[in-house]
Amino acid sequence: MDYIAHVRKDGEDWRVHPLDEHLAGVSALAACFAHTLGEDCARLAGLWHDLGKYAPAFQSMIQRESGYDPEAHIESGPRNHSTAGALYAVKKLGPPGRVLAYLIAGHHAGLPDWFGDQNAGASLSVRLTQNEHLDVLPMADIPGDILAPPPPATLKIPGSREGAHLWLRMLFSCLVDADFLNTEAFMASEKTEIRRQDAPVTKLLEFLDTHMAKFDGAPATPVNRIRSDVLRQCRDKSTLPPGLFSLTVPTGGGKTLASMTFALNHAKAHDKRRVIYAIPYTSIIEQTAKIYRAIFGEAVIEHHSSLDPDRETAKSRLATENWDAPVIVTTNVQLFESLFAAKTSRCRKLHNLIDSVIVLDEAQTLPPELLQPCLDVLNLLAKHYGVSIVLCTATQPALTNVASFGRELRGLESVREIIDEPQVLFDALKRVTVEMPTDFHAHEDWDAIAAKVGAGGTATLTVVNTRNDCRELWQRLNQMAGGAIHLSASMCGAQRAQCIVEIRRRLKTNEPVRVVSTQLIEAGVDVDFPVVYRALAGIDSIAQAAGRCNREGRRESGRVVVFVPPKAAPPGQLRRAAQTTIGLLAGTSLDPLAPTTFERYFRHFYLSEANWDKHDIYGLLVQDAKGMEFQFRTAAEKFRYIDDADSQPILVWWNDSRSLISKLKNDGPERWLMRKLQRYAVNLPRRMVEKLVLTDEVREVWPGIFAQNVDTLYHMHLGIVIGANNEALVY
Repeated sequence: MDYIAHVRKDGEDWRVHPLDEHLAGVSALAACFAHTLGEDCARLAGLWHDLGKYAPAFQSMIQRESGYDPEAHIESGPRNHSTAGALYAVKKLGPPGRVLAYLIAGHHAGLPDWFGDQNAGASLSVRLTQNEHLDVLPMADIPGDILAPPPPATLKIPGSREGAHLWLRMLFSCLVDADFLNTEAFMASEKTEIRRQDAPVTKLLEFLDTHMAKFDGAPATPVNRIRSDVLRQCRDKSTLPPGLFSLTVPTGGGKTLASMTFALNHAKAHDKRRVIYAIPYTSIIEQTAKIYRAIFGEAVIEHHSSLDPDRETAKSRLATENWDAPVIVTTNVQLFESLFAAKTSRCRKLHNLIDSVIVLDEAQTLPPELLQPCLDVLNLLAKHYGVSIVLCTATQPALTNVASFGRELRGLESVREIIDEPQVLFDALKRVTVEMPTDFHAHEDWDAIAAKVGAGGTATLTVVNTRNDCRELWQRLNQMAGGAIHLSASMCGAQRAQCIVEIRRRLKTNEPVRVVSTQLIEAGVDVDFPVVYRALAGIDSIAQAAGRCNREGRRESGRVVVFVPPKAAPPGQLRRAAQTTIGLLAGTSLDPLAPTTFERYFRHFYLSEANWDKHDIYGLLVQDAKGMEFQFRTAAEKFRYIDDADSQPILVWWNDSRSLISKLKNDGPERWLMRKLQRYAVNLPRRMVEKLVLTDEVREVWPGIFAQNVDTLYHMHLGIVIGANNEALVY
């Protein structure tokens, strides 16, 4: 009998992918990917991952469902072809075989938990008792080089107990990517050809040098001289040994190009394979990607939810699956959630992090309640996987060891600063004066704040803490001559992007422009106002707002005014950040924009966090690692970089979105359509969406997908506006 892995039809002819050929191919490719991890383990996982396909029931099913043999009889339960290989690995290798069992059992459904609760049947400990999956295999028909290959060398886990979960997940990545690619080569060989179009790092460095040469004749302004010195230091320090770095550059110092200069030169010096640029906010990711695309062209792959599918190519679409490209621009959410993922689609890319340079833009945005697992995994990547990590920000957080009242934060190890004297650089680039409140507890009302902003000139930016505050202040400023532009997450991404273009246009032509925004404008959005007002917040937020003031140094000094809004920031991180600022600055003469102040602020702020590992990721992945008892799936479900469990996106009517929503309603979701609709989504509290559904202002247009249903719900300037009684407001 010829055992089949896959079949496809070419015209009238059937093409068969022999099972032994597939197993050998996956084995070889997985071992190649895992050459620095433990290629013996990956080789065996590849050989045994589809052993269950030898089962007669599976062979019957694949022939019948493909049409290859319409008379084939389907038996019960043939689809589970992964448990057999997991059982065989433990049978052959004993307890060490559990490593392979995780990989093999999860290569379709995702890495399993060792223990189960309500889904106990899916747990690995239970599956390894289901010997019937192995008993049905025709062992006499399976080639000996598959069943009895050379045993693996002694398992050596990088990072020992603490690093076992990441090592296993990396091996899993090697297996699933090899499986996908080998299957793709048979089923859709044209995709394999499309993937083979990459420029090496050395070529990208040539592109960057050519781009930077365009600035050689730029005016020798103080800002340009400083930017040139930052670039010089990035080039000089790039030959330092791989590991953890910080790049502390104030806003306006050119850190987007400087960090890439360091990353590519470092990659060339140490044979790194790619640069991964991770950004915290989708509001600025397109801006950064646009800069890099102008330099590197198609070598840049964007992987984020706000990407317009019209900008995708066949190659870029394939590269997002496994990050096999020279430059990846992505989000912190995508990067960190992949590092703790269980699903094959999320884990597949991980082995391509090995021997890379990761730039963490705005590194101060790491979530405090997940800080410990984030720092742990960064240490593991740097120490055991050849990854160099650059913490890039104007407000460098204190991420070293912190101990207080019996608690200890395991910080990053041996971080080296790329800039020789950050304080000197900050002093040289100081372009604003910050006016702090004389009384941090004297709340001002919105009328008084609006009057203050109105007297500040016709080009002002005011940053507030919440969407409601943004609406309140906009209403008052909109009654003044020239009105105001509102910018918040109540607006869909497409509208926000359009607003930012209009803001930049007005600033460039010196037209009146008053903007009131939530903090989404702070991190990296390239705008330059003479005056910025900031509601009391964390020092990092105040500094980021100051980065939108006199950004290019065209004025002698910009003015940043911090005010105390009518209400305290909402409970949680925003309030703790504001309280940390008050505790640090009240009654002192500390410079709120000094690097030393940032360090003190973050140390106090992190200590105010009740738990740096809120969901006990350590307990799920490390505590029982010695016995290889991991709770992969539970950890993945709990590790949410942005906690949006209580929110629900709704699709709104903006520009051409109504026709796209109609297509969704009539034809159902397609990948390109859902990617387009991402730009027209607004997140609301789930309870609010439920009420809007009851009033028919929102409808479920497809199972689990909700959309606007009345004109009054979405305001042309404010986005979604809900009144106190959940009634849409019209202005």
